[in-house]
Amino acid sequence: MIIFEKKTDMSAKKTRVVKTVKQPAVRKILTRKVTAIGLDQAQSTELAEKLNDLLANYQVLYMNVRGFHWNIKGEKFFELHIKFEELYSDLQFKIDEIAERILTLGQTPVHGYDDYLSASVIRPVKNVSEAKKAVLSLLDAFKVLITKQRQLLTLSDVADDEGTNAQMSDYIRQQEKLVWMYSAWLGN
Repeated sequence: MIIFEKKTDMSAKKTRVVKTVKQPAVRKILTRKVTAIGLDQAQSTELAEKLNDLLANYQVLYMNVRGFHWNIKGEKFFELHIKFEELYSDLQFKIDEIAERILTLGQTPVHGYDDYLSASVIRPVKNVSEAKKAVLSLLDAFKVLITKQRQLLTLSDVADDEGTNAQMSDYIRQQEKLVWMYSAWLGN
């Protein structure tokens, strides 16, 4: 906003027009705290907290899927043994990506299993050897992950955090397809 004001200099007995530029939006941007990647510090902290929560859920799911891979029995053994290995390998990769995103936002990823257990909505599943029970557990877990990732998608959009936004979008797209495939495997 530009404001023109008349100012009178009494010692020189002159009147002059002074142009004053007021830019409250720019001033606000310059005075807020930002991270090393130029995001608002408070929003980045909130994103990192939500990502740590997501990380906890991924860690518990990872351990569940390892157990499914090791313990699956029955006529679908070969098919699911391979699928579970693909899935836990992908989960391991995503766990690392999530932790690195938290670090990129200037925060510390949670790294204690007791912290994961206390924060995770996905609960540990032990000694599952039946194919249907394992797949149903996966579908429940994907529902949790997709819901949390959609919340992060919205939050990262508001924060103008394209890195987190793209990451969550990729995860959602891939997991929605897995939900369809595992549901089809169940005959749903």
